[in-house]
Amino acid sequence: MRFLFALYPRGVRRPTLRKGRCAAAGNPPAYPLRVLALRAVLALCLLFALAAPARAATLTGVVIVVIDGDTVLFKPDHYSPRSRAFMKVRLADIDAPEHDQPHGEAATQALVALALKQRATMDIVATDAYGRKVGRLTVGAQSVNTELVRRGFAWAFTRYRRDAGLVEAQREARRAQRGLWKDAAPTAPWEWRRAQSASAH
Repeated sequence: MRFLFALYPRGVRRPTLRKGRCAAAGNPPAYPLRVLALRAVLALCLLFALAAPARAATLTGVVIVVIDGDTVLFKPDHYSPRSRAFMKVRLADIDAPEHDQPHGEAATQALVALALKQRATMDIVATDAYGRKVGRLTVGAQSVNTELVRRGFAWAFTRYRRDAGLVEAQREARRAQRGLWKDAAPTAPWEWRRAQSASAH
């Protein structure tokens, strides 16, 4: 203290440090409470902005192309200038036979009959590892995802989400031996893909 008084005698105002500068090496800068509060608000805004794309979106539009038994091109009624006029959507919670798998072509034709060129509602619930949107398709009052399972043209895919309606629809199709359930032991698409991948190597 005596040293400081010697440097700054009584009556001479001691200079203050500018914001963001340290009083001594190793000491953090002293920020006003107002600055810290502003940083906290900005951090929360950034967090919500990053989380926004993960929220579900409900779109109305038309199914313009059926690619296979569980994938379509969907053209929404409204889209932003930076987005495409249509989107590739994989139907959520189901898995249909592949094109080169037994019942694959029948599954594709079933989806064509249910949805192609139809006015529809698409509930986008996620984006998969391939960049495709994942959604639940409704035409009129009918859930297309559930109807494909009920008719025996797709499996209920319950690894990540157990939908009681889909599980019951699959039991109904299996009891009635509809579609792929006419076979004594049909191969699930994920097992088919694994076998095809293994044989390719």
